[in-house]
Amino acid sequence: MAVLLGCIVNTMSPTVARKSRTARTRRGRGPFPTYNSALAYLHSSTDYEQIGPLKGYNIDNFSLDRMRRLLDKLGSPHRMLNAVHIAGTKGKGSTAAMLSGMLEACGFTVGLYTSPHLVDLRERVQVNGKLISEAELRTLLGKVSTAAKSLDNDNSPTFFEIMTAVAFLHFVAKDVDLAIVETGLGGRLDSTNVLKPKVCAITSISHDHCQQLGETLSSIAAEKAGIFKRGVPAISVPQVSEVELALRKAANSTRSPLTFTGKDIDFSYRFESTKTDGPQTRVCVTTPISRYEHLRVPLAGEHQALNCGLALALLDKLKELGYDIDDQRAIGGLDRTVLAGRMEMLHNDPRVIADGAHNPGSIEALMLAIGQNISYDSMVVIFGCCADKDIQGMLRRVGQGADKVIFTRSRSPRSADPEELAARYSDFGGMCQATESFGEALKHAYAAVSRGDLICVTGSFYLVGEAKQHFNRVP
Repeated sequence: MAVLLGCIVNTMSPTVARKSRTARTRRGRGPFPTYNSALAYLHSSTDYEQIGPLKGYNIDNFSLDRMRRLLDKLGSPHRMLNAVHIAGTKGKGSTAAMLSGMLEACGFTVGLYTSPHLVDLRERVQVNGKLISEAELRTLLGKVSTAAKSLDNDNSPTFFEIMTAVAFLHFVAKDVDLAIVETGLGGRLDSTNVLKPKVCAITSISHDHCQQLGETLSSIAAEKAGIFKRGVPAISVPQVSEVELALRKAANSTRSPLTFTGKDIDFSYRFESTKTDGPQTRVCVTTPISRYEHLRVPLAGEHQALNCGLALALLDKLKELGYDIDDQRAIGGLDRTVLAGRMEMLHNDPRVIADGAHNPGSIEALMLAIGQNISYDSMVVIFGCCADKDIQGMLRRVGQGADKVIFTRSRSPRSADPEELAARYSDFGGMCQATESFGEALKHAYAAVSRGDLICVTGSFYLVGEAKQHFNRVP
């Protein structure tokens, strides 16, 4: 009989067995029996990434007190983390990725918290390049939801606050040596600003989120510098004088030692193109304890030199603070760095490149980077952006590189109307048309290009994520 039962069990098909195991792993104890039910809770919260321009950028909508109370109920995971905190307009993700790659290569366990994601929500929370699992995310969302219930109804945590709490809990559970944490919006009122990091970083600052952060570069810089903490060193890339003055003023008020690459830290870069290695940017960073000479920037585009220099300066500062950094291993990790959605080639015939540039400065840098790194006869740009962006500034810079622009709508509810974009672009005299979906836009782009041409998808991380899904290039 035992043999007979064994035969019956063993006749279960591999497919059925896999489905059975999957069902078990997707269900569990806690508030959320399945991964989808956990996501439903998360998406029921207020998500400022998905709603229109928020005029009330204040402590009522962005409450660090609410975030601290939530974390306190979860055991204060933010107090258990050694962190690098990064704010800025452009280059946060690139700087974080390069620093993470170097630290991982040196044997550290590194947590990485970034936003937004391109395809999968779990991209936001990673440890040594591994995305948080569905089971882990479900469990941690359950813990956060339980803690959130003890807050009053008027102080329910937002989507970003919930995800930040999840990231901190995950990093503590994984016993990370360092957590590299990107701010979401601004810095001063950002939910990540509960951290007291080992070092802060400010990437390039330009006009973006002006309705929330202010119309001037100095006001935007002041908001970003809100992450400075008393006695915590801060490093910035070269900035325009208005921004530099605002950052120095903030650093003085918080007694945060602030240094700039290219001024206080010896930094230089050059773009070159050789027959053997092709187009590339190389950087040099020299400090009293480090000497990084002529290192290849792993991410395409001359603008990435600033981000690479900042990542190297952060690495040097961590070395100064006592972290055991092996320079040769770190350089190897830097060289292997890749980052989805930044000058990423999604398809080769025809060539389709995608980049999440979403403000005028980023679009300008992208157009320059494409011209330096990719040979093409003509370029068709598929463009879609959010309605609260500096649309006029972005369109003007798209026109500097595009032979034709196909405007479309991303899946974001904040997406600008393609017909309106096309009408505004026509003022510049550029060739364009409007479509209502990425699939339709791509079909028109295919019809407009030949073998030597290039299709570029840009304007929004949401649109780039949609393009990645279309080409089945999930990271």
